[in-house]
Amino acid sequence: MPALNSDFMREVESRGFVHQCTDTTALDALCASESIVAYIGFDCTAASLHVGSLVPIMLLRILQRTGHKPIVLLGGGTTKVGDPSGKDESRKLLTDDQIAENAAGIKRVFEKFITFGDGETDAVLVNNADWLEELRYIPFLRDFGRHFSVNRMLAFDSVKLRLEREQPLSFLEFNYMVLQAYDFVELAQRQNCVLQMGGSDQWGNIVNGVELGRRAAQRQLYGLTSPLITTASGAKMGKTAQGAVWLNDDMLSAYDYWQFWRNTEDGDIGRFMRLFTDLPLDEIARYEALDGAEINDAKIILANKATELAHGIAAAEGAAETARKTFAEGGIGDSLPTMTIERAALTKGVPLLDLLVQAELCASKSEARRLVRGGGARVNDAAVDDEARVVGAGDLDAEGAIKLSAGRKRHALIRLS
Repeated sequence: MPALNSDFMREVESRGFVHQCTDTTALDALCASESIVAYIGFDCTAASLHVGSLVPIMLLRILQRTGHKPIVLLGGGTTKVGDPSGKDESRKLLTDDQIAENAAGIKRVFEKFITFGDGETDAVLVNNADWLEELRYIPFLRDFGRHFSVNRMLAFDSVKLRLEREQPLSFLEFNYMVLQAYDFVELAQRQNCVLQMGGSDQWGNIVNGVELGRRAAQRQLYGLTSPLITTASGAKMGKTAQGAVWLNDDMLSAYDYWQFWRNTEDGDIGRFMRLFTDLPLDEIARYEALDGAEINDAKIILANKATELAHGIAAAEGAAETARKTFAEGGIGDSLPTMTIERAALTKGVPLLDLLVQAELCASKSEARRLVRGGGARVNDAAVDDEARVVGAGDLDAEGAIKLSAGRKRHALIRLS
């Protein structure tokens, strides 16, 4: 790759964010000469984004930090269509109310990572429903549809893979790439946006937007994608046995979020620090050089810095202190996930298997039963080997709590309501 001149391109390249770019040299020159506007789109398919969305979020953060203006595009319109990229089947169609509720939850994520406002480099949040729902079908087809080749659209991975597997692809989904391309042109005209970024699975859609800008609006636009992030063992980033690692604290506690990063595989520490924290590269290099027991210190730094971004300094410090008390001292930390139970129910007694499921330490009673059989279930740090164990009022400690554990790293508190 040629030498880069802009702060933005140098940083994203050195931190491992760049997979493909439509014209690296021209985009670098533009970023070096002026403040640009760039966007990433996020469909409103859930009430929060998860760790799998952190790479694009951090891209927007770096963009702003290096003197440029980010646009967060919420897909209030495209969510009604469904992106077929990487999907084996059609997405579930959501109602207007569900989409609005999800959009509200997603907005909260970005306020932690980037600054919104009216300044030159302050971020703005827009919703593509504002223009997509106003389109007139025939004029849209004549003005923009004519620039798309069906032959080429069929060659995109998002379409080709579904067809090769003989999995249905609706005409509704087939339109998604056209609408995403139109979003880019619309933002170019409304906000002078010149760059669209996204994951590597969005490359075809982004290139469509770049080409549509040239053909239909005579605009020079650019695209940049980031690589698919997997762990050192090859697992998909952001997925655990317990489900998605959500970024909103009403869907996943700050403590569980901290624990996710603390449990990072040894081979991922440096890479994840570059991608998911603001730590300087030379400092990260020192952490990468650690070995033996010192690796755990680096993992704690990663967990602290990543949690600070998503939940704030106080929550990160609380999670770290809870972990210290829980693991180093064998005690109970204040930030452990907590569920309440009525005194009458506890007096009567509740099967441990049921409590493990209710506390979300196990996904099902079958999983809870396997946990007990494998010796991983604990009540107040005492191992349980009886599947019929009943938890009762006699298990309450001096502070009126019961500590449940699934293995050594996952814990929850039971308190009286």
